[in-house]
Amino acid sequence: MAVSPHSFPPRKRRPSAAAFVSPKLSAPILLESLLSLSQEISTMKPLQFLLNRYSNSMIRKSRLLEIFLQDLRRNQILSLPSASLCLEEMYIVLQRIKTLIEDCSSGSKMWLLTQNESIANHFHELTLDLSTLLDIFPVKDAGLTEDVEELFYLLRNHCSESTVFLDPRDETLRFRVLKMIDRIKDEIVPDYSELSEIFSMIDIRDSSSCREEIENLEDEIQNQTDEKSRSDVIALIGLVRYAKCVLYGASTAEYSFRRKDSISDLAIPADFRCPISLDLMQDPVVVATGHTYDRAAIMLWIESGHNTCPKTGQTLAHTNLIPNRALKNLIAMWCRQERIPFDVTESNKEGVNDVTLNKAALEAMRMTATFLVNKLATSVDSSVNDVVYELRVLAKTDSGSRGYIAQAGALPLLVRYLNSDNPILQVNAVTTVLNLSIFEANKSLIMETDGALIGVIEVLRSGATWEAKGNAAATIFSLSSIHSYRRRLGRKTRVIRGLLDLAKDGPISSKRDALVTILTLAGDRETVGRLIEGGVMETVSHLMNSLPEEAVTILEVVVRKGGFVAIASGFYLIKKLGVVLREGSDRARESAAAALVTMCRQGGSEMVTELASMAGIERVIWELMGSGTMRGRRKAASLLRILRRWAAGLDAIGGGGGDSITVTSSRIGGDSTTIVNSSRGAVVHS
Repeated sequence: MAVSPHSFPPRKRRPSAAAFVSPKLSAPILLESLLSLSQEISTMKPLQFLLNRYSNSMIRKSRLLEIFLQDLRRNQILSLPSASLCLEEMYIVLQRIKTLIEDCSSGSKMWLLTQNESIANHFHELTLDLSTLLDIFPVKDAGLTEDVEELFYLLRNHCSESTVFLDPRDETLRFRVLKMIDRIKDEIVPDYSELSEIFSMIDIRDSSSCREEIENLEDEIQNQTDEKSRSDVIALIGLVRYAKCVLYGASTAEYSFRRKDSISDLAIPADFRCPISLDLMQDPVVVATGHTYDRAAIMLWIESGHNTCPKTGQTLAHTNLIPNRALKNLIAMWCRQERIPFDVTESNKEGVNDVTLNKAALEAMRMTATFLVNKLATSVDSSVNDVVYELRVLAKTDSGSRGYIAQAGALPLLVRYLNSDNPILQVNAVTTVLNLSIFEANKSLIMETDGALIGVIEVLRSGATWEAKGNAAATIFSLSSIHSYRRRLGRKTRVIRGLLDLAKDGPISSKRDALVTILTLAGDRETVGRLIEGGVMETVSHLMNSLPEEAVTILEVVVRKGGFVAIASGFYLIKKLGVVLREGSDRARESAAAALVTMCRQGGSEMVTELASMAGIERVIWELMGSGTMRGRRKAASLLRILRRWAAGLDAIGGGGGDSITVTSSRIGGDSTTIVNSSRGAVVHS
């Protein structure tokens, strides 16, 4: 059978010249494949913008070649080795022609313009390659009809007479774009009328086509191997972003985009989730132990003072983070298939946002941020939402844009709209603050700007939508990466209450935002006490079935740092932890084992008795010792020793320092009351 052109998968990075090799097919199948390929090129649309003449010429030549191949198939004369060799090489040339036209049709128009001469030369070289093959083809021995033979010579003459052609209009337009970028480097704001004229000539005429052009330019970066070319593409991205905001602004359809909800409704492959945040990884990196995490999450973990691997508990030999590019490419492919936006984070130094040394991109970014903030300051109610949305999108791109937006004075303006009656405007405002908070230098600005923190907390408590509440929780999580801010946020009752309510009542994506933030705040012992008072035990109990990993991880931290009060209030969760130990994921079982070890050691024999009363618990622990994570196996071994000592009637369960807790539970009028007596005092929890 013929090799179908559709059998070649979609490309993210265009293949090199060496990517196409001789197919080594039998003569009849090779001929059918060539015919199929020439037919596909013949039906392609010529380029509408640049290089129209070249693409039209190639398509016409393919139509003539198709007639020649059809006649060759009818005669079935392919016994000559020289003919077969020519056709094999012709197959490679046609594949390259098809690839070049596809790239020019679907790629970036701006990049095509700046590379006009280079691509024209590529078309010319392919034409010459085709001419050479037609020259050496044994046409006299092919048994072609007279008309087809005449057509063959006509095609060969056209290929041999081909010369490089550059349209003067295209070259003039290319010069204007490059000159505009040079002026941006010199901090000269582009003239509005000239900018509008250039983008109209390139056929980028609205916000949607600007977004598509930016995406194509971001893809183009992966095709570049030298730093100069990558830098040129990044400068073009800055220019298109600026033009999008100045010329077209936001489009109404964009408001349907949500930060996580589009992802949370899908079944994300487990390997694509970060073990810390449990969200889809945007920038997967490998730590010293060989485990992969999202860069933002693991950096926050390390910056919070941890020197261990979150999954295994092993001490990290070093804190170097190695990009997991293979996994990132798989995630990007999955996101494209599911039509989910996939960000390239600023930490990927080989990615889109490596603009540190690119003056044009930085200046374009600064001009865009200044333009939008100035526009927001003067906008009337009907257009405010558009401007805030554009700031939200810009703040999502990279650290440079976040810094420029904050420097331009966006935060005091955004505060006005955190309590907006318009749900969409409120979501856009709080999400913009969230995106700004990712940049380290902006965290102090948010904490110090009048009304900013209060506004975020109010959105968390009484936001109009779950998305707004979830993004407010994520903002608090981002701010809490700084230790002093974490303690300050943990002291606010409304923050604790808002997070716990969101964790209990919100949709899955918002629950995760709340739980990750609770886990971060629980790093402070004083905050753990407030979490217990606020009802964190009831919350994790409520979530033990739907989100066991997150719930058990929080419980582990709370009982470890919350002392006797936390352990006593978690007495009724022991059997639930036992169920997780039996049925949960590796991570959930590890956290459950760690929590049970703390509770049994510190809580006395009543805790151990409650655990031991579960049927088959020792077998479950043995299974964890054999198949769990390294830390899970260690905790399971400790738990088994505790149970064995309890069974032997030994008083010292281990690790309690001589203190013991007596737990008495009763029900009065339907409410559960737990009375805790210890040698350190008495605590009553209702």
